[in-house]
Amino acid sequence: MGGSIHDKKQQIDYLRNRLSLLITSLESMDPEDVEAAEMQRFIDMLEQVEMKATTFKKEWERG
Repeated sequence: MGGSIHDKKQQIDYLRNRLSLLITSLESMDPEDVEAAEMQRFIDMLEQVEMKATTFKKEWERG
């Protein structure tokens, strides 16, 4: 995605969209066929969302 997001509404929308993509990714996984690499990609995406949420929180705390 593009540049920095500083507006709280845009930040929340960004997180919602990312979480929606994560849910879609998880729902597409077949428990019988999912491989460790695919699960690792999912975990990596979760960690990216967590890092972004933490960044937004720090911005909010700074005001």
